[in-house]
Amino acid sequence: MTRFTAPIAEQIWDMKYRFKDADGKPIDQTVEDTWRRIARDLASVEKDSKKWEDKFYSALEDFKYLPAGRITAGAGTARKVTLFNCFVMGTIPDSMGGIFDMLKEAALTMQQGGGIGYDFSTIRPKGALVKGVAADASGPLSFMDVWDAMCRTIMSAGSRRGAMMATMRCDHPDIEDFITAKSDAARLRMFNVSVLISDPFMEAVKADKSWELKFDGVVYKTVNARDLWNKIMKSTYDYAEPGVIFIDRINNANNLGYCEDIAATNPCGEQPLPPYGACLLGSINMARLVENPFDADARLDVEKLNDLVAIAVRMMDNVVDASKFPLEAQAQEAQAKRRIGLGVTGLADALLMTGLRYGSDEAAAKTEEWMKAIARASYLASVDLAKEKGAFPLFDAEAYLKSDNMMQMDDDVRDAIRENGIRNALLTSIAPTGTISLYAGNVSSGIEPVFAYAYKRKVLQKDGTRTEEEVVDYAVKMWRDKMGDAELPDYFVNAQTLAPLDHVKMQSAAQKWIDSSISKTINCPEDISFDDFKDVYMEAYETGCKGCTTYRPNDVTGSVLSVSETSEETPEADKGADVIYMSEPLDRPQQLEGNTYKLKWHDSEHAIYITVNDVVLNGHRRPFEVFINSKNMEHYAWTVALTRMISAVFRRGGDVSFVVEELKAVFDPRGGAWQQGKYIPSILAAIGGVIEQHMVATGFLAGEGMGLKEDPEASKQVVNLDTGNRGKACPSCGQYTLNMVEGCMTCASCGHSKCG
Repeated sequence: MTRFTAPIAEQIWDMKYRFKDADGKPIDQTVEDTWRRIARDLASVEKDSKKWEDKFYSALEDFKYLPAGRITAGAGTARKVTLFNCFVMGTIPDSMGGIFDMLKEAALTMQQGGGIGYDFSTIRPKGALVKGVAADASGPLSFMDVWDAMCRTIMSAGSRRGAMMATMRCDHPDIEDFITAKSDAARLRMFNVSVLISDPFMEAVKADKSWELKFDGVVYKTVNARDLWNKIMKSTYDYAEPGVIFIDRINNANNLGYCEDIAATNPCGEQPLPPYGACLLGSINMARLVENPFDADARLDVEKLNDLVAIAVRMMDNVVDASKFPLEAQAQEAQAKRRIGLGVTGLADALLMTGLRYGSDEAAAKTEEWMKAIARASYLASVDLAKEKGAFPLFDAEAYLKSDNMMQMDDDVRDAIRENGIRNALLTSIAPTGTISLYAGNVSSGIEPVFAYAYKRKVLQKDGTRTEEEVVDYAVKMWRDKMGDAELPDYFVNAQTLAPLDHVKMQSAAQKWIDSSISKTINCPEDISFDDFKDVYMEAYETGCKGCTTYRPNDVTGSVLSVSETSEETPEADKGADVIYMSEPLDRPQQLEGNTYKLKWHDSEHAIYITVNDVVLNGHRRPFEVFINSKNMEHYAWTVALTRMISAVFRRGGDVSFVVEELKAVFDPRGGAWQQGKYIPSILAAIGGVIEQHMVATGFLAGEGMGLKEDPEASKQVVNLDTGNRGKACPSCGQYTLNMVEGCMTCASCGHSKCG
C-alpha cells in the first residue's frame, strides 16, 4: 500500500479526492483504489479496456501523472459532475433576454462543478441608448454584479464555490470603470478580472499616442494610451487586479485560428478558449522523474517523460468521451476539437534536485528544454492517436500548420501532422496545481518557485483541539533524507526572495512550448516601486508571455503567508499566521451598550428589530451579542437560532467579521429585494448588512468589507493576536495561511483554492 509522504497529502486525499458514499463512508479504502477507479473509468471507452486500465494505473501510481481535481474526484463515481475543470461560456448578446439566457447557462454549468469565463466586451457601455424602451443602458459592470450574485448562490461540486473570469477589451468605453471595479473590497468577489490587451494598444502605449474607446463602431471617448496603461498598472499595484491578457498574441499563436476567435479565458487564465470551450487539465509531476537527485549526475529521465506523456495524452483524450457536460454546446465544442491541457507540476523541485537555481539563466534554459520535450512528445502521441482513432473533426492540415505555434515545431512533427492528422487540436497548458501538488506530497506547484521550504500548520482535531505539524517541501524533504542536517545549498531559492523579473524569465521560457497559456503569479515585494512594477508587465509582453498576473500585498486582498529565514532554520510560517481564539467565552457584564435597528422586508408586514450589544475593552467597542425580534411568528424559530449562534461566536472573540460575510452571501431562491439602491439577496443578507453597519459605526470594522480595525492593546489582552497584517482567513479551514499561487488565493493549511 502506498504511503503518503506527508500527513497533509493524506488529509487532502481524504477531504477532496477520496470517493465516499452519501453518508460519508469511504468507498475508496486506499489511494490505490482512487487510482484504480480513475484508470478503469477512463479506459472504459477503449476497445481493450483492461490493457489500458493497467497502463493508466501505472501512470497514476506514485503520483507520476496527476489528473486535475475534477477528474480525480469525479471519474468512476457515476455522479452527475463534469470532469472538465472550467469553461468559457457563449458570447453574451447585447440584449436583455440574451444576457439572462447566458446567466442561466452559467448557473447550470457551475452547478455541475465547472468554473466559467466570460467576455463582457459585447455589452453596450453605460449610458448608451437602448432603442425601443427610451432608456440608457446600465453597462456591463451592472450585469457582472448579477453574475457575481449568482455565483455566490451556486455551490460547485465538491466543497468550493464557483470561480469566474471576466474580461473586457482595452478599447471598450467602460474599460476605466472595469479596471477599478475591484478596488471596492465588497464588489465582484467571485470574479477574477483581466483586461484584453491588443498589440496596437501596446504600440500606442510605447509611442505615447491617443487611444479610442469605442463600441459597435461608435467612438465614445479618446484617451491617452499610456495614461490608460498606467491606470491598469496602478489598480493591480494597489489591489492585485486586473490581470492582463495579450489577446492578439493568443489568437495569432492559436492552432485553431482558422476556425475560432478567442476573447476570454478560464478563471485562472491558463486556457484561452472560444465560446463554449472546455478546459481539460492534467499535470506531469516533474519531481518524480529526476534520477539521482542532488548528485553531480542528476538528470530528468526524458525517456520516462516521453512514455508518461504519451499515456497521459491518451487518458485525457478519453475524458472527452467519458465526461458529462452541463450544456450540449459544450459537448459539441469539446468533441469537434478535442482540446486538452497537459501541464507540469513540481518543476521548481525538479530544478532544485538537478542543482539549478529557479530564475537563473540556466534554469530557464533547462525549463525551455523540458517543455519542448513535453510538447514534442504530446504532439507525436496525438498523431499516433489520430492514426488509430481519427483526427479531430475540424482538422484542416494546411490551415492548422500556419499558426505561430506550429511554425516553430520541428519539421518531423509538422510532417507527421500533415500526413496523418492529429487527434487533439491543442495539447499543452500549465494550470494551477495547488491542491493536487499537496496531495502528491507537497511538490512545488505548477511552474511556480517553492513558496516556503517548510511551515507550521495548525490541524483541527475531532475533539476541537489543534495540533501543530510541519509541512515540508518535497525537494527539501528529499535533501534532508539524503544529506541529514547539512545546510541547504545557495541555489535553494523561494518565492519570498526571488526577483520579479526572474519570475517573468521562467514564465517566458515555458511559454515558448505551451500552446495554450500558463497560470502563474509573479510575487512582488510590498515596497517595489511603481516604475519597477510596470517594468514587470512590459517585460512579460516583450518576452512572449500571453498574460501577466502579479501579487503585491495590499489592504484589500491582504498579505501573503509570511515566512522567515535564518541560516540555522528553514523558513517557517510566521506565528502571526495562527488562528488563536480565547480559551473561554467572555462573561456577560451586568450592563452593555448597544443599538437597535428596524428592518423592513418586502414579504413581511411586520418589521424585524435587530439589537447589537457591545462590550467595551480597553476603550474599544466590539460586538458581544445579537437579539433579533419580530411579531411575525413565521420567523420565530430561525431568529432564535440565529440569535444564539451569532452571540456564541461573538463571545469567543477574534475577528468575527466573517459572520457578516457569511450572512451577506446567503441568497433566497425566491428572490431578494432592492433596498436603498442596492440588491439584497435575502432577509439574512439584510440582517448581515445591519450588523456590518453597526460594526463600522462603532469602529470595530474599518469600513465596509475592509476588515478588522487594528487595536494592538485590545488584541493582546483579549484575543492574543500577533501584530502584523495577517490577510484574510481561509473560508474552508479558517486559518490565516492564504497566499497567491498561480493567480488564485490558495490555503497552505488545507489546500482550499477557488481555482485548483
